[in-house]
Amino acid sequence: MKRKFMKLATGLGLAVLATAQARAEAPRNCAPRSTVIERLASTYGETLRIVGLGAQGAVIEVFASVATGSWTITATRPNGLTCLIASGKAFETVVAPSPRPVGVEA
Repeated sequence: MKRKFMKLATGLGLAVLATAQARAEAPRNCAPRSTVIERLASTYGETLRIVGLGAQGAVIEVFASVATGSWTITATRPNGLTCLIASGKAFETVVAPSPRPVGVEA
């Protein structure tokens, strides 16, 4: 009985590891960057608005449409895979004054 339990536990553990590995290799909300950009443009009218460098070499981008107000944040990994991070509505461009450098008086 103990041997049967160990085999079952080992098999279950291997199945869990295989599932986790498959998810790590092919995330559901990711695709090649060109595919994501084309989809954001054709479906939502979104274009690139902001770009920056994130952790582990990821390129973080914000796409938005002034016409529809939709926006999407993506992260592109060094291997070219782009993943959707967040999306929403009511995008608005804000023009804020630049902060004064420290030690400079008005």
